[in-house]
Amino acid sequence: MALAFAEQTLTERLHEHLAKRGTAPETWYTLQLVATRGPGLARDSVSDALERSPNVDVESTRDLLARLEADGLIRGDAEVDLTDEGRAVHRRLREYIIGPTTELLSQFDIDDIETTVRTLQAITKSAAEDTAAPAA
Repeated sequence: MALAFAEQTLTERLHEHLAKRGTAPETWYTLQLVATRGPGLARDSVSDALERSPNVDVESTRDLLARLEADGLIRGDAEVDLTDEGRAVHRRLREYIIGPTTELLSQFDIDDIETTVRTLQAITKSAAEDTAAPAA
């Protein structure tokens, strides 16, 4: 329950921060997804990941991807890449977000942060393995 509340609070703060830049959270999540999992990320994989994300509130991920393509931020049919402009926007947003993130995390001991990150990564891996395992 604590993880859910922490995620909800941090997501709300991120959305507020992005709003100050006039950026929809869906735009940030999509650019971040393609930047970290690309280049050449399958368009279907992007759509699937966005549809599963509790942080993306869009009617249609296809419409979102079409808008980002029309805005010149992504390109590709079967596989999606960031354009030069998309990389620049992603970099500016990442730098914009890092300030408040650093400020928040600076309140905590680095060893505690590292332990938390390792724990969350282990939880994520275990949950993914449980999901991928065939039912008995």
